[in-house]
Amino acid sequence: MKFKALMVLTLFASNAAFAGANLDWGYANQQAPEHWADISEKYAACNGKNQSPINIDQTIKAELPPLKFNYVSNSKSIINNARTVQVNFNEGNYLLLDNKKFELKQFHLHSPSENRIHGKTYPMEMHLVHASPEGELTVVALMFEEGKKNEKLAKLWKEFPKTAGDTKTLKHQDIASAFLPENLDYYRFNGSLTTPPCSEGVRWIVLKDVQQASAKQIKAFSKLMEHPNNRPIQAQNARLVLE
Repeated sequence: MKFKALMVLTLFASNAAFAGANLDWGYANQQAPEHWADISEKYAACNGKNQSPINIDQTIKAELPPLKFNYVSNSKSIINNARTVQVNFNEGNYLLLDNKKFELKQFHLHSPSENRIHGKTYPMEMHLVHASPEGELTVVALMFEEGKKNEKLAKLWKEFPKTAGDTKTLKHQDIASAFLPENLDYYRFNGSLTTPPCSEGVRWIVLKDVQQASAKQIKAFSKLMEHPNNRPIQAQNARLVLE
């Protein structure tokens, strides 16, 4: 029940933002990440011991099972909620992990990256958010470095909603599977949501295969957000990172 409530709360908060509601957290001034836990009792977990993002550095070699994605159904909409650009999906896309089916709910972007790999920050990070029927969450993270133009992003950028609160129906529909690399090697750790309510118990999968995007593409997203939308690195504490 705890995880189910977490998922419902998270999705409701996102939908409220789409409708133009004024949420009480952000990335600057008194709404910045260092103030989240003080803004509301609902965000007390933001001071937790298993928070995300982290710097992936000291890892343990493990026989991690291969990731099994089944991304076949269409996207629903693309939304600018003033904190990120998010693509929502219809039912039918899922990830099999730990003998459970996690359905893809949405993906969104952060610039610069939230997680770091061996101390390196990337100019952009994509989070693909999945939920099980019980409400357990798995986030698959994909890093982007500056390089050549990314044709997959180019299609998405053409449909960017330019104003906070705007929602559009995506014209092209292969958007989820298009971003998965051939190499699905990954790091895994337990963490949290990187936005309020910062709920813990989230499975984190960070793909090792780094994608490229042009400087122009990265700048276009950063300009749209008007400020960085990444949460600072959190203490790893006693958590293990497997690879």
